[in-house]
Amino acid sequence: MSRYRRAVRTACLALALLLPAALTTACGGNGEDGEDRVTLRVLASPELADMAPLLDELAADTGVRLDMTYEATADLADLVGQPADGTSSYDLAWPVSDRSFLLRLQASGKSAARPESTPIMRSPVVVGLTPSVAGRLRKGVPGGRLTWADIADAAARGIVRFGMADPRRSDTGRAALVGVATAAADTGSALRAQDVSCDRLRGFRSGQTLTGASSRDLLAGYPAHRDRADALIAHESELLALNATKKLPEPLEIVHPDDGMVLSDFPLLLLDPAQREAYRKAVDWLLGAGAQRKLMETTYRRPVSPDVTPAPALRTSVGNALSFPDRLAVVEQLVDDYGDPADPTADQVVFVLDFSTSMRGRRIAELRAAFAGLSGADTSAGGKFIRFYRGERLTVVRFGGHVLQERTVTVRGDADLRALDRVVADGGFDDATAVWSALDRGYRIAADAVRARPERPVAIVLMTDGESNSGLPYEEFRRRYDALGDAAKAVPTFAVPFGEADAGALERAAAATGGHMVDAGLSSLSEAFKEIRGCR
Repeated sequence: MSRYRRAVRTACLALALLLPAALTTACGGNGEDGEDRVTLRVLASPELADMAPLLDELAADTGVRLDMTYEATADLADLVGQPADGTSSYDLAWPVSDRSFLLRLQASGKSAARPESTPIMRSPVVVGLTPSVAGRLRKGVPGGRLTWADIADAAARGIVRFGMADPRRSDTGRAALVGVATAAADTGSALRAQDVSCDRLRGFRSGQTLTGASSRDLLAGYPAHRDRADALIAHESELLALNATKKLPEPLEIVHPDDGMVLSDFPLLLLDPAQREAYRKAVDWLLGAGAQRKLMETTYRRPVSPDVTPAPALRTSVGNALSFPDRLAVVEQLVDDYGDPADPTADQVVFVLDFSTSMRGRRIAELRAAFAGLSGADTSAGGKFIRFYRGERLTVVRFGGHVLQERTVTVRGDADLRALDRVVADGGFDDATAVWSALDRGYRIAADAVRARPERPVAIVLMTDGESNSGLPYEEFRRRYDALGDAAKAVPTFAVPFGEADAGALERAAAATGGHMVDAGLSSLSEAFKEIRGCR
């Protein structure tokens, strides 16, 4: 109990000896058990605003009133390091999940001060689709069992436009992002640093057209903006509640992704140990069968009590519950890579591809297969996450002893990708190999793109199997590159050498431009392209 509360209580007790009947309200009154009422200050996720009616019952039954402050905060960062002596701003915290908070607490070195935490209810992060879009997607999937990979693929193709809360600020948005990224990594375990790939969620992100500081804000605004999105990514409970309002022409079809979901457990955290008695009263009441049943009926969240049978709409199995990362740095890198959902996402990639005669046969077949895979032919889960996406600007420069052909498209649909594929699939060959002349041409295209739209990230992918024997020498390429100034320096080159390529020279060029080299001999060319395409 804080010094302030002790003083108030002492004064109330003293005055009660003189004016017992007059002080019931002024000093807080009594609960059912005759003890003084207490008010606990709670920092809560905005998603929990729907708990208000139940919290009134809690106060009436136990004498414990929860004074809720709703704030969109993904990891309760402001609470890390606050004293646990009753002098901090809050007595309790009630987030959607405490996982990011505990990771931040661990990273701060204050893990010994980990607060007591009790899960109160559960809800998985799922997808709500309009019936027409859901039907279209299910037709293309064996058994109709949709995955995050299917949602990412549909977003990249422009079929799905979705709303999701901002992962930088929202527990729900962060849980959704972790779920999608974990499914994209496809390791069967929690995300590791090496699993956070810069290009793996670009196609998925290209489909986001709505956001909000919290999922409550997002869903509240959705009925007025249905024309901007045909899907919402949020908790199952929130989507069921939205459907129940009947504010939509048709209820959203709720999809539980077959490749797993993050399950939120809405824990109540004790920040001030002096309030443990009141905290335990509140927790015991919330975990009681009666409260759990009312919670399920009014908020559509799944009960944690085994004594309460879930309602029919809440019986869908969560299947593979995806694990949360165990390091804060992994979560922060993921959130940083995703960026501001309100910002445009489309990159530009310039592919500088060797079509010298030595590429005939297996090598050109691998190149064409890699390009076709990125265009949508790769229907594996990994391929769906890394394909070319709507709005992306792509350039192909084919070269031999000189530039043989170049083509640029902005992806608006499959027709654009087919046009680009034809450049790669039908192009002829040349006897010489002018690597540095071709890369010079690539940088002129890239520098023009940077000047035209400085906000659009641009990268170059250079693939060759031979030593440069024609055109510009490396030193002249470097002179021209330097002369292009800041516009060129903003563009990294990612080199893919194989066969007889001069790996040393390519590595120097990649390093000089801020990129890196990937040895296609250690993996397939397709995998090499996936690793470096659009990475920063």
